Amino acid sequence: MGNLNDPAQAVAWLRTPQAVRARCNQLFLLAERDALPNFNLHLDAMPATAQYVAQVIRENYPTLQIPYHARWRHFAANGVDRWGQLAATLKGVDADEIARIRFDLCVVSVLLDAGAGAKWAFTEEGRKIARSEGLAVASLHAFRAGLFSGDKAQPLRADAAGLMPLAPNAIAHAFQADDANPLLGLDGRAALMRNLGAALKARPDLFGPQARIGGLYDYLKTQAKGGKLPASTILAAVLEGLGPIWPSRMTLDGVNLGDVWRHRGIVSGDLTSGLVPFHKLSQWLSYSLVEIFEDAGIAVTGLDELTGLPEYRNGGLFIDMGVLSVRHEALLKYPIPVEDEAVVEWRALTVALLDRIADPVRAILGKTAAEMPLARILEGGTWAAGRRIAKEKRVDGGPPLTIASDGTVF
Repeated sequence: MGNLNDPAQAVAWLRTPQAVRARCNQLFLLAERDALPNFNLHLDAMPATAQYVAQVIRENYPTLQIPYHARWRHFAANGVDRWGQLAATLKGVDADEIARIRFDLCVVSVLLDAGAGAKWAFTEEGRKIARSEGLAVASLHAFRAGLFSGDKAQPLRADAAGLMPLAPNAIAHAFQADDANPLLGLDGRAALMRNLGAALKARPDLFGPQARIGGLYDYLKTQAKGGKLPASTILAAVLEGLGPIWPSRMTLDGVNLGDVWRHRGIVSGDLTSGLVPFHKLSQWLSYSLVEIFEDAGIAVTGLDELTGLPEYRNGGLFIDMGVLSVRHEALLKYPIPVEDEAVVEWRALTVALLDRIADPVRAILGKTAAEMPLARILEGGTWAAGRRIAKEKRVDGGPPLTIASDGTVF
């Protein structure tokens, strides 16, 4: 853990999955003592929840061959292998350049994925695709058209020259957003892309002289020893390289902490006191990048060091299944600011509960942790089960809590 009264060491620790787990489990222990201000915990509902998740996994993946919870699943919305179609146009391109292209696509797509809202959808060949899948398909079309490239002769890339000029109207056009098809957080998404461009330019050691996202693949490849790359190394590089892009919420010694929030229940007596890190988008991005390395012949180790993702599908599952209940009905009726302690609690409890549901789900399915890491349980899995039960309980299929998001968290 290091000296958490030293600013540099405190920032470094807050960027680790160990810090995410430690702080989320601190709030979970408070929930076990019935000492959280916003949520009650009902662990007697966990067996039924594990059964429900296992049932969803069996229905979605009858052979139990589950891919990782990664952006690549969303590109295949409605059973169309869009990445495969794009990859088929890359014959003759060497494997490293294909990996860079996948990095470029994956990073911009994940960063543009925060909740779209219930009223938005992307229309492709006459078919509407909503929510995360719609955002994925829209971003892939935009990528293929060269929206994120500074060199229109090389459209399949995302670099500083292409990202830094992006305005909200460019994103709106690419995502078919208008008054009749409103996309939440449009300004925030455009700002995130511009910030991303600036971050690429600022770190040639990570992104190369071309200030291209794909340069991170080359950097991480040098970190692989004996053909093996720790998942935590991927996350650390993502958090360091992309750390400056987030809207300035909270800083420590001048460093933007990103997806880190305050809760009064965390008292540690050092510079991290009160702070709860999540790094949801960065961890999901890391899960998504794992496939690129594995396809390039580099084994990724320690995948379960990364945590479950504290977003509204996983979190909604535990509320809708009765594992969590709100202490105040107002939380179910009104939009809650993302920085509110109630949201911090919900997200922290989600991370802790995902760890605790993994083994029961594996036991029901007869799988080991090695055979079914958390990244597969999320995909199979808790995320899909959260979406399914939301549709069963609410007409619009939305989450049980409404978060007032700026387009960069959920």
